[in-house]
Formats: sequence, C-alpha cells, structure tokens
Amino acid sequence: MSRPFIVAIDGPAGAGKSTTSRRLAARLGFAMVDTGAIYRTVALAARRAAIAFDDDAALGPLLPALCIRFAPPPGGEGAQRVLLGEEDVSAAIRTPEMSLGASAVSARPVVRAALLDLQRRLATAPGNAGAVLEGRDIGTVVFPDADAKFFLTASPEVRARRRFAELQARGDTTPFEQVLADQLKRDADDSSRAVAPLRPAADARVFDSTALSLDEVVEALAGEVRARVAQGVDPR
Repeated sequence: MSRPFIVAIDGPAGAGKSTTSRRLAARLGFAMVDTGAIYRTVALAARRAAIAFDDDAALGPLLPALCIRFAPPPGGEGAQRVLLGEEDVSAAIRTPEMSLGASAVSARPVVRAALLDLQRRLATAPGNAGAVLEGRDIGTVVFPDADAKFFLTASPEVRARRRFAELQARGDTTPFEQVLADQLKRDADDSSRAVAPLRPAADARVFDSTALSLDEVVEALAGEVRARVAQGVDPR
C-alpha cells in the first residue's frame, strides 16, 4: 500500500507554520505532526535531566526513553496536546527558553537521527489519509519526496510581533525587544547549522505571509494540495 499524501510546511519561527498547518490538516482531513513540538519536548526533557543541549554523550541515552506523542485537544477545539509519557507538556514547551532549546538540540546529529523515524512513523500511521508536517527540514530531510512542499516566511518584525502577542496572551512579560533578539538568534542558528539547515526545498513553493491573513494562506495551500490530488496523486 502506498504511503499517505504528505504535505511539508517549513519556515522560520513566527511565520505561522503551526496554526496554518493545524487548520490545513483539519480542512483536508489529514493528520497533523508538529515536529517543532517534538524538539521542544526533547529540550524540556534535557533541561529537567540537567543535560546540556549540546551534550551528545548524555542526550544519546536520554532519547530512547522518551515517549512523545500527540493527543486531541480537550473538547476537540484548539491545538493538539503534546504528551511526554502521560504528562501534558503543551504549555511547558512553549516558553522562550524552550524555543531556543529546541533550536539547540535540533542541531545535534544524535537528536535528529533518533527523531527522524518517529516523525515518519507519526505521519504514515495506519488510517492516515494524509499528513501535514511542519518544521524546518521537512521538505529537505524528513520527507524529501513529499507530495506538496511549502515554505512559509514573513518579515522578522512581523514574526516577532506575532510571537510577542502569543506570549502576552499566556501572561509572559518578555519585552518585545527580547522576543525579536531571541528570534533573530534562532533564525541565525537554524540557518547556519551544519545538520539540516533551515532553507526552502528546491521544489517548495514559498509563501510570504507578511501581508496575508491566516485564512488567505490556508486557502491558498488547501487549493494547491487539492489540485495535486485531482491531478492523480491519491492520498490513500
């Protein structure tokens, strides 16, 4: 049996990947795999175990013991929950520290190798008609043969404003200047790392969402995916 239809959505922090991917998956009836949340969870587990984000020797044994999975949101509305074992860590992984931590651990070959199979298994699980994966190297490394590839971006200031608004909504008082500085650092780290650097796949369609609404982006992506399915790519 052929694998499910795979949609790869890559891009820098604050480009709207998570929300766009979640809405796109819901509209298409596809599974949603938030790879960024997986790396954030690894960073959280490492911090709790007092393991430095660049300590490959200690990260290696930690990874096989982690049980990371996704669960539907309470009541079926909102973002899916991220579970570490039986603990819901959805809020704990969305802090500025874990954002930078995710960027740090994702640069470690030992981490990327260990999580590559997990990401692929989540996307191709039995019963999935298709899957939307969002991250930074989905179209280049995780699923280089994805059926549809998109790269979402926006100006640094707009992305930082979006992130700042999210943090404020959670009661986080991090100043905008710090949010912007953290984001610029993460952009630089993600783009310059030796392993799976952040970049659009050669065959990805680039969407700049600086002047676009979320609904406009989702509609454009959904239209393109449906067109590809209609051209003969069977998502089942």
